[in-house]
Amino acid sequence: MTLRLTVNRQAWLDHVRLTASQHGTTLPVVKGNGYGFGRPILFEQAIHLADHVAVGTVYEATDVPASLIPVVLTPVGSHIPHSLPARAVLTVGSLDHVASLRSHNWQGSVLMKLQSTMQRFGVAGNELAALQSACAQASLNVVGYSIHPPLNNVGQDRSGEVSCWLELLTDNLPIHVSHLTAEHIGVLRSQFPNRTFISRIGTALWLGDKSMMKLSADVLDVHHVAGGTAGYRSSALTGSGHVVIVGAGSAHGVSEIVGVGSPFHFAQQRIALVEPPFMHTSMLFVPEGQRIPRVGESVDVQQPLTRVSADTISWE
Repeated sequence: MTLRLTVNRQAWLDHVRLTASQHGTTLPVVKGNGYGFGRPILFEQAIHLADHVAVGTVYEATDVPASLIPVVLTPVGSHIPHSLPARAVLTVGSLDHVASLRSHNWQGSVLMKLQSTMQRFGVAGNELAALQSACAQASLNVVGYSIHPPLNNVGQDRSGEVSCWLELLTDNLPIHVSHLTAEHIGVLRSQFPNRTFISRIGTALWLGDKSMMKLSADVLDVHHVAGGTAGYRSSALTGSGHVVIVGAGSAHGVSEIVGVGSPFHFAQQRIALVEPPFMHTSMLFVPEGQRIPRVGESVDVQQPLTRVSADTISWE
């Protein structure tokens, strides 16, 4: 059984390097499942782009190579692992976040998260001074600010959510910005030449051009059925045809597509699911008269790479 990610290596590397150069000073993001590649593979590339790398949590910071400084995006909760590197840069966006670090007796570098219309983490403008004071009292070294606007609609410029903070930030610390296009962050740099803007990029960097990659699953078994039921829950079949078993399921992060159904395709046709993907396999149904994938062939899998864990990566 295999869920396989196939990648045109040179095209992918060219895209990564070009995207980073277009964004100027960047902070590559390597978090979660490593955007389908796994974090170790992306760490190898991040080393060529910057001396810092952004990770999702303090737990992900523990396996960052020594040559990179981990920048932890999510504020710390009730636990800090003993293996958290002292060089890590943590994030605070409220007085509670500072109090949490003090309760852990942690002193080190932090980014101060600024509020955006995303309304997730971030200090409001009228609370900024209090947060700065709390960081100083906790002996935290504020090394910069970060702001995360919502995702762009096509052509929408979110840079105004960044520029409106500039009159409140009286020091010269760098500002980490997420989800701005290279063009829009370039405009910010032109408008505020005395400020340092760092473009924090993940999806656009690693997955910005999907034409060079493909996700597929092996066909493990095929058998003819004459109607009846199949699957864990004895799901009704629509008639005669073939049940096709493929090596990808919920254990890989593969699931039905909301509003669409099956994520599996063969010969440019969507193949219906007998039931939702489960653990390491999925059961598909091909009606009589349609082309049947055979054992040893593969079917295409339509899933976000930010969610799946491939068994293997094939570099072409």
